[in-house]
Amino acid sequence: MNNSLGFDFSPDFAPLAARMRPQTIAQYVGQQHLLGADKPLRVALERGQLHSMILWGPPGTGKTTLAELIASKADASLQRLSAITSGVKDIRLAVDEAKQRAQQHGRRTLLFVDEVHRFNKSQQDAFLPFIEDGTIVFIGATTENPGFELNNALLSRARVYRLQNLTDDDLRIVLQQALSDNDRGLGARQLSISEAAVDYLLMAADGDARRLLNYLEVASDFVESDSHDISLELLRNAIGAKQTRFDKQGDHYYDLLSAFHKSVRGSSPDGALYWYCRILAGGGDALVVARRLLAIASEDIGNADPRALQLALNAWDTYHRVGPAEGERAIAQASIYCASAAKSNAVYNAFKAARALAEQDKAHPVPNHLRNAPTTVHQQQGFGDDYRYAHNYPNAYVAGERYLPSAIAEQVFYQPNQRGLETKLADKLAWLRQLDEASDWQRGDDD
Repeated sequence: MNNSLGFDFSPDFAPLAARMRPQTIAQYVGQQHLLGADKPLRVALERGQLHSMILWGPPGTGKTTLAELIASKADASLQRLSAITSGVKDIRLAVDEAKQRAQQHGRRTLLFVDEVHRFNKSQQDAFLPFIEDGTIVFIGATTENPGFELNNALLSRARVYRLQNLTDDDLRIVLQQALSDNDRGLGARQLSISEAAVDYLLMAADGDARRLLNYLEVASDFVESDSHDISLELLRNAIGAKQTRFDKQGDHYYDLLSAFHKSVRGSSPDGALYWYCRILAGGGDALVVARRLLAIASEDIGNADPRALQLALNAWDTYHRVGPAEGERAIAQASIYCASAAKSNAVYNAFKAARALAEQDKAHPVPNHLRNAPTTVHQQQGFGDDYRYAHNYPNAYVAGERYLPSAIAEQVFYQPNQRGLETKLADKLAWLRQLDEASDWQRGDDD
């Protein structure tokens, strides 16, 4: 086919990834947890049984291909929509065509919606009545967690299947198919690829079959006409630096941050450093990690090592003062320190318990001895009466005094752990309680 500019748009110019798209279940690689023998989805496909579903997984794991195979196996018409370019008008048109197809030809329609998470809630709702009455069998593909991005009403009408990154073994199969297939792949060129180049290609593909095939095609274009070899050097020059998977807002973003947080909490400086560098390698902002470190310093370290909070703040400040190159290293320093520091969630638990009581219990009045008395009127009301100034007593501590309302006088929120500095704090608080118990003076009920 020629356009007005004279360019040839022959199907032969389709990218390798498009040409190698599996035509049968036997050609499909990966997702054996869904398509292995006797797995429910495989059984449903073999029986030609259609049901609405959400295919959730990273790019290049075969979501679109699987939808096409399902439609083919069930002898249904496949209709595609992309949530990136479609709106409610397109949805209505697709539904009208599905109705005509059913009425005129008695044929079911499988409506495949790519990037379904990009539809807003009202757009997602537009599918519901037609899924309900069987006008369409709905298959949505998404890279984002359906539990966050899709309506509960849509989720209740569709089964969620999670697709996983392809393993290196899976990718090797895809690679071998592409190199050996004379019709769809590169078999006619009789290319060979070194084992070192294969390892680099698998690393760069990062579980994504489409990326692997795209890289392979680019590398094949660099092979000299009198050569058949794809070397490691040629492959590196062809595809450039590895592109790390990182979307800055989706599941993978939060997975990496979660892995970083749990590594610091679990006292693994190596784990913390690795996940931090993974975020940086994917184009993530180092300050995202700096913010998380501040939370960790309070939530997971607390008073077991109060220096952690200061070091996290210093790292943040350093980043702003000297820029990313040195600032990223300062955040790495803080990450390693926080991972190595003594851990305690006593402050976190104490604050959570006190906050819950303050929100759920009755609003106990402030006892008079704890109230301020800035005016004569306040003094006449008894505000500040019998307040005992701590610095006038031994050890700056008023044994037997009470600083909670009498109704909750025995409530204990903060219970230090026996780790780091909190061991000394625990010892001091235990000693102060002993002074309370030995004191002859105890404050009575609130006035």
